Amino acid sequence: MRIAVVGAGIAGLSAAWLLSRSGHQVVVYEANDYAGGHSNTVDVSLQGVTAPVDAGFLVHNDRTYPNLTRLFRLLGVAVHETEMTFSVALEQPQIEWAGTSLGSLFVQRRNLLRGRFWHMLGDILRLHWLAPRLQLEAHSSGETLGEILDRYRFGQSLRDWYLLPMGAAIWSCSTHGMARFPAATFFDFCLNHGLMQVFDRPQWKTVLGGSRQYVRRMLSSCGQLRLRTPVTRVRRGEAGVHVSSPQGEEHYHQLVLACHSDQALALLSDADADEQGVLRRLPYQRNRALLHTDTSFLPRRPSAWAAWNYRVGSPGVSDKPIMVSYLLNKLQPLPFSQPVIVTLNPYREPPQVLAEFDYAHPVFDTAAIAAQRELALLQGRRHTWFAGAWTGYGFHEDGLKAGMAVARGLHAHVPWQLDLPLQQHEVLPPFAAPEVA
Repeated sequence: MRIAVVGAGIAGLSAAWLLSRSGHQVVVYEANDYAGGHSNTVDVSLQGVTAPVDAGFLVHNDRTYPNLTRLFRLLGVAVHETEMTFSVALEQPQIEWAGTSLGSLFVQRRNLLRGRFWHMLGDILRLHWLAPRLQLEAHSSGETLGEILDRYRFGQSLRDWYLLPMGAAIWSCSTHGMARFPAATFFDFCLNHGLMQVFDRPQWKTVLGGSRQYVRRMLSSCGQLRLRTPVTRVRRGEAGVHVSSPQGEEHYHQLVLACHSDQALALLSDADADEQGVLRRLPYQRNRALLHTDTSFLPRRPSAWAAWNYRVGSPGVSDKPIMVSYLLNKLQPLPFSQPVIVTLNPYREPPQVLAEFDYAHPVFDTAAIAAQRELALLQGRRHTWFAGAWTGYGFHEDGLKAGMAVARGLHAHVPWQLDLPLQQHEVLPPFAAPEVA
């Protein structure tokens, strides 16, 4: 079959790679001037040295990224062990702490005398202990994270100084968005990723040479890639799909929309009520990212510097996009002693910007989770398939699994033992009968 894939992020790459290897004629459309989406590696020159730096997708682990791990092994991608530590720095009241060690926890000595800080630590332990119970209750009640925290009377210091900032950093949303986040999805994710335990957490890893290493290997077997070629419109008929771009209109037997949910809806000139009802409930939020070397975006005390660093003027639930800074020297084996930082949604401009990026991340609320469950009914209808990290938790493994699921729906072969279920909510249509060895 002749198949069009719109979007060259992890979902589009995985679908195209599997479909092309299975004998289909695949054309991948990508609006950007590079393939990979959030797998975005750039070369940085500092201190007389030039090295690749990842400014998007950074880490994975064997336990919760099983399919990505198997893909990397198959592609021969080298990885390096890294850390996933978190710090919080507030201006009013002035608080700094990091979960790196006991010393970084009390790097600000006044925390030893601060009753609210001890109350936060006690609430963290109570949250960890109660997490399996809260997970079950949330699936039954449909509560948001804020509602379940209220019902169990967790303190404000836990919310403002730890839980909401941590969640907002993970999902790149506001703290207000985190308070409205579906509690069941939150606890599913945190328990699965070992975030609700002190010991036996997964070992995080990063790709040596940057994530472009795996992208380049996949592109060698992805069919035809068309960069700087945005799709402008899609028309569907009984015999297939017509895809329009600046290069003209072309006909395909099947279409894989491996772009964001809002982008997919905008492209479908003939979207039916079911497609509109699902895709409109899965919105995206824009996030601006700057690559720089300004350490004032990190905690004031270097011993509190962590891999992920949350900094805000005053605590509390806010609709303002979260500002979080990733210290890449802690996440990747870089040859620089100078700190290299990616800051998401900076409140001010650093004096020297090495690069700037515009990303978008899915926004999950109760309506979005319900829409995910309905997506399976749309797959394959009118020759159209949907894939993206937005079909799961919003992360790299989710994008890969979405691409795999669509490829399987089109009877492509997956060359490793699958880790099932493929999705948080299975995306294959009821009539698909994929043949996978």
